[in-house]
Amino acid sequence: MVSYKPLWVLLVQRDMTKADFRREAGISSNTLTRMNKGEEISLTLLNKICAALKCNYSDVIEYIPDGSEDQQK
Repeated sequence: MVSYKPLWVLLVQRDMTKADFRREAGISSNTLTRMNKGEEISLTLLNKICAALKCNYSDVIEYIPDGSEDQQK
């Protein structure tokens, strides 16, 4: 599972609203909605976000194991 919590914290630290972030990064409102729901986005979009915010992937997302790997063993 992917979490965008690091991104939301970064936006607060930079005193940036989600709407400001969306315009700055040049992403669609649909993409922002998907991120708000915790859904995955493409690496192309992550690259675009990181370039706009001048940050790394780890500043935007974190991986949270959902336990599905353990169930397959």
